[in-house]
Amino acid sequence: MQPVSPAIVEAKDSRAAKTEAPRKAVETAGIDYVGSESCAGCHREIYTQFMRTRMGRSLKPVSADVMQTMNLPGSFYSQALNRHYEVFGKDGKLYQSEYETGANGQDVFRNTQQIQWIVGAGANGFGGIVTRGGSLFEAPLSYYSRPNAWELSPGYETNDLGFNRLLEADCLVCHTGRTQAQQAAHTAPDEVSFRPTPIGCENCHGPGAAHVRAVTTRGGLQAGSQIVNPERLTAELENDICMSCHESGDSHALKPGKKYDDFRPGTPLDNTVSIFMVPRRRDDPDNGDHVQHYYEMSMSKCFRASAGQLRCATCHDPHVEPQREEAPAYFNGKCMSCHASRQCRAPAQSRKATAPADNCIGCHMPRRDTPVVAHTSLTNHRILARPDEPWPEEAYRQTTKELPDLVHLNRIGGRGDDVPLVTLLQAYREISERRPEYLGSYDKTLTELEQTDPDLAPVQLALGRGALQAGDAAGAIAHIERSLALDPGQPAAYGDLSQALAQSRQIDEAAIAAERAVSLDPLNALLQKELIDRLIADRQFEKAEAAIEHYVEVFPEDSFMRQMLAIAKQ
Repeated sequence: MQPVSPAIVEAKDSRAAKTEAPRKAVETAGIDYVGSESCAGCHREIYTQFMRTRMGRSLKPVSADVMQTMNLPGSFYSQALNRHYEVFGKDGKLYQSEYETGANGQDVFRNTQQIQWIVGAGANGFGGIVTRGGSLFEAPLSYYSRPNAWELSPGYETNDLGFNRLLEADCLVCHTGRTQAQQAAHTAPDEVSFRPTPIGCENCHGPGAAHVRAVTTRGGLQAGSQIVNPERLTAELENDICMSCHESGDSHALKPGKKYDDFRPGTPLDNTVSIFMVPRRRDDPDNGDHVQHYYEMSMSKCFRASAGQLRCATCHDPHVEPQREEAPAYFNGKCMSCHASRQCRAPAQSRKATAPADNCIGCHMPRRDTPVVAHTSLTNHRILARPDEPWPEEAYRQTTKELPDLVHLNRIGGRGDDVPLVTLLQAYREISERRPEYLGSYDKTLTELEQTDPDLAPVQLALGRGALQAGDAAGAIAHIERSLALDPGQPAAYGDLSQALAQSRQIDEAAIAAERAVSLDPLNALLQKELIDRLIADRQFEKAEAAIEHYVEVFPEDSFMRQMLAIAKQ
């Protein structure tokens, strides 16, 4: 393999010098976001190019013009769920329906919701977003480009989720510019907004208000020090920007007191969120292309030969995205900046047979179907010399003495695995839901936190849930009430408290806790069901019937609760 070019490998002292200005920008820029349009005045060409990319088209409001580009109307029937779905336009608005028909062909129920946002640029497809009660929910049908058809959204194949799949903050932060939905949790639907709507300039360059002020008030003097230029960052910090959305690992665990949108370009991603992966085993299948781009790149020979100086932006210019027919030549040029064409060991005949000929990425970075999302293929970023190339030995030696059972993918260089225990607790809990062998690590971490940091709401809630599972209702009540005293805004904690109170036969109090849970999270089906159970147990039958009516109105797809309502009205 030819040595990597100087364009990738630079002296460490040079990188450190270049990093000082962006770090200062991060410290002085504040948290004021101004939107990409504010950048367009001075950077019109870059802005125009970027808005043509998939990132620049990651989210858009539904409009008559947008609907003209869609394959409408569409329909789908799920035999497994016995559900019909439709997507259609009406009066310049987009709608989706879910319904069930009876033996007579008449509707048993029909739930129709307006689709207000389209997420995805259409490379593999796109989905719809519904606004309900000031929160954002995924729509059950998505459009898939490969079959040119509307089918069930990812995750809906075996579960009837209706229009009730909440879009969490970690999803929104990577698919939007700057969502205001989290600050508008209980506002009217038309107050949910994004600024900017799609991924924008500030997602990678940081908040732009200080930069704009410097340009407009001082004629541009020192304006460059008020914004992050990723090219001036170290490779690690620049890759962190991409990694924040292009590396899923097995868990994204927030640092104490942080939210996902607290990350600022130019600062270590690990200051906000730690990304963990279960250590790779030699018999693991090689099909994990779904949002594992950084990890795959880090295992490539190119990355390892560059001493970690290969960057995502070495090959990807975030401002420019070549068209499908242009991509092979575009990326061939990236490859040839380090490698000579004569180095390729493939027979000339086979190289000419590719479409187009001599397509580097077609051979070395093939697109592969992902088992996670139907009709979707993603690029393998391991840059294979040959299709059967094994994983490097480094892939099996990534744990540390401090963290022997997880790989800390975005650990800050030169630091040990000094991850806060409460962050580890979150990671172990998330991973143990899919891999029960991590329950021991979760329990051990929780026991240690009980001794060192008992006055943390997540710790007390975890202790309460453990006591609840063990049948210790009194212990569960004590821990959960302590958690709620530390953080009263936890609807799920009120739900757990309701269960614990019911176990201890405090029926009135259990109903009150359930009502509090629903008031905090009114579109949570499980919490509403729990409230109905508590009201029935407390013999508040009129309130229970009213709660069932409300539930069926909000979640009409629930056939069991429809039957319950019919029985209650007899």
